[in-house]
Amino acid sequence: MDMPSTGPVPRDRATGLRTIALLETAKGLLALLAAAALAAVGPEALQQDVERLLGWLGVASQRGGTALLDRITPQTLHVAIAVALVYASMRLLEGWGLWRHRAWASWLGCIGAAAYLPFELYALWRHPDWLTWGVLLLNLAIVLVLANDLRRRHRASA
Repeated sequence: MDMPSTGPVPRDRATGLRTIALLETAKGLLALLAAAALAAVGPEALQQDVERLLGWLGVASQRGGTALLDRITPQTLHVAIAVALVYASMRLLEGWGLWRHRAWASWLGCIGAAAYLPFELYALWRHPDWLTWGVLLLNLAIVLVLANDLRRRHRASA
């Protein structure tokens, strides 16, 4: 059982954890919005929208556009909605836990953010632009803040 911290949380630590909590909550709400949008649109309308987008981007049907459209079925849409709902649940749970200064939420966030780092390094190697650098630095900051929180908790309990 994860007990609340004993005593007041230092202001700088609370600010960092709550900032990350707000970011994770926003990601969870966006994922819920995406799931709701997919459910509302349905596979046929989604196929038409993707077809228009591919045409606007100039992606010819022989380059895989038709294969992509064929994969948009009611079943794949249901899977996408389920994945978005699971992702939203995890992000919202993490946001709640970080807001309440729970150790399990720091573990969840630290591991989750660190899991993206190899992919972000690869993206930086392939496309070294300001956006890729920004995403990498943001995730590094999140990992450092949460790892520091866990280190402080460990020292306090020892």
